[in-house]
Amino acid sequence: MAASSFYNPAAKFEIKVWDVPFRKTAKRELMARIYQPQGDGPFPTIIALHGWGANALDLLGLAPILHGGRALVLCPQGPLGLADPQSRIVIGHGWFQIASGRPPDPLEFAQASGELREWIDEAIAKYPVDRDHIVLLGFSQGGVMAYDLFLRDPARFAGLAVLSSWLPPELVPALAPSEAMKGRPVLLMHGTTDPLVPVMLREFDMGHEISPEALRALLEWFEDKAFGMIRPSLIIPGS
Repeated sequence: MAASSFYNPAAKFEIKVWDVPFRKTAKRELMARIYQPQGDGPFPTIIALHGWGANALDLLGLAPILHGGRALVLCPQGPLGLADPQSRIVIGHGWFQIASGRPPDPLEFAQASGELREWIDEAIAKYPVDRDHIVLLGFSQGGVMAYDLFLRDPARFAGLAVLSSWLPPELVPALAPSEAMKGRPVLLMHGTTDPLVPVMLREFDMGHEISPEALRALLEWFEDKAFGMIRPSLIIPGS
């Protein structure tokens, strides 16, 4: 495992960067970006899963305002590298291949899901995670992974927030409901002008993105539902 740390005393947080192989025989490795509040913990924890073509830094920028910066935020990066066809330089990452009009390949999805679960096991063992307060946050393709994690083992997580995503119907038979899901807070958000994902629950006037209004609702959900604490004043940059 390789790691480096960056500490900002004024911001009272530390960002750690580390690489962890999923298993000794695996060819793929998962890189992660980690936001760690100052102190010893354990901390309420958010596992933030990015979308197709992004990377581990994509959702890390939310860390200082999610739960007022008091949560440990783990941002794993999808193991699938997406290369520019001309330069062959990796320009983004994903969790599984996406093809228009086709479901995820079941074997590829199962591999990504299993690797991610193993990584979570390792991260919980290595970092000051409050195991009773682990919340999943997924955007777009990362939301598919978050659905899979939560529905397979809801007792492990304190809540689920899915933004601009979908649940492939092909995966539903393997994700049977259980009693452990009862009482677990779930937030589904979607843009009314999102051209990529035709799924709607709580709608916002936005595209395939996280608007200031949607971000405000997300922060309120973390305080009111996921972590169950009194909500402080919310100041959203750019709002």
